[in-house]
Amino acid sequence: MKKLLNFLHQLFLRPSTRIGLGILVTGGFLAGILSWQGFNTALKATNEEAFCISCHTMHDNSLQELKNTVHWSNRSGVRAYCADCHVPHDFTDKIARKIQASREVLSQILGDIDTREQFLDHRIVLAQREWARFEANGSKECRSCHDYDDMDFEKMKPAAREIMRGAAERDQSCVSCHRGIAHELPDVKGGHNPAFDPLRSAASSQSVQSGQTYYLAAPQELYAEETLERKIGHIEMATAVKVLETKGDAQRVELLLWRKNKGYGRVWYSQFGLNITNAILEKEVSRDAQTINVLDSREDALTGLEWQQVQVAGWIPKNNLIDSQEPIWSIARSTYNTSCSVCHRQPQEAHFDANTWPGMFNGMVGFTNLDNETAKVILKYLQNHSSDFSNATH
Repeated sequence: MKKLLNFLHQLFLRPSTRIGLGILVTGGFLAGILSWQGFNTALKATNEEAFCISCHTMHDNSLQELKNTVHWSNRSGVRAYCADCHVPHDFTDKIARKIQASREVLSQILGDIDTREQFLDHRIVLAQREWARFEANGSKECRSCHDYDDMDFEKMKPAAREIMRGAAERDQSCVSCHRGIAHELPDVKGGHNPAFDPLRSAASSQSVQSGQTYYLAAPQELYAEETLERKIGHIEMATAVKVLETKGDAQRVELLLWRKNKGYGRVWYSQFGLNITNAILEKEVSRDAQTINVLDSREDALTGLEWQQVQVAGWIPKNNLIDSQEPIWSIARSTYNTSCSVCHRQPQEAHFDANTWPGMFNGMVGFTNLDNETAKVILKYLQNHSSDFSNATH
């Protein structure tokens, strides 16, 4: 061991007695060049598309999605490769991204995203990381091709021209509006919005009296018996219900709504003639006269359809009611003003009537990452504050 330590000391710490200083410097210089060239060669190789899709997860998922977009094939013949979007062009940022990407490589090796199902489960996490990176750097990689200074706004369609000019004035990140243009968007339908948690907390402490009207703090299934076993329908959030009685962990409630007298009439609405969905009944009970009471019937002059005022009683789990819709609308209003104003100035609530809002909103919501529950509540808020309920001019 002592001899080994002496040898290492002689080799690295003491001046050479056999090799000239010039040779050592020259050799070190050449070794440095070779090392740097090797590093750059390896760096370039890992930027090639062949490397990116060498694992079947990327080849079978991301590549196949890219092939269906204009970034793969278009009239100009210019293609965007993986590294063009996902590898920063600046050297320092590029190295940082390479280090970050090592965890994705590790996940592939460990089999965390080895199947299509696993990839879809992880897609929201992967997408949010890239969205955050693009937001932080102003979508620098996108703008190496699509720069605001080089855009001819007069050649755009009028609606796009207005939006893009506003984005250019704010120097807005491209990914704020343009998501899902090269790969499919994550499925956020089962996502959870923590903004609703205070509503559930308030519902758990809400004092409920029989004969009074309350509002659902969360979507609930409607059951035939207090045992909560046989489902007869589904009630949407913010729907008004009249409490009839409470037994154990269940409450019997009454719904008084409207339906169109066509088909099974499963979808129930809050107002006559307005498509504001509040409940959906199971097919086998929606026309059961023993369960459903028809109180009124009238024709909608605009559509010629017959509408019926209907009533049903059923059971829901207790501790899910609050005494006002306003806390729900407050959350919906705040989310609408923040999530729906990223790309352009959102319309005022009273700009459309209740039956127009679903088509308008569904055309916009695809460009957001709102979960299904939040999207439903925002639409319901917009419909309940539409021109049908407002005297405001627009």
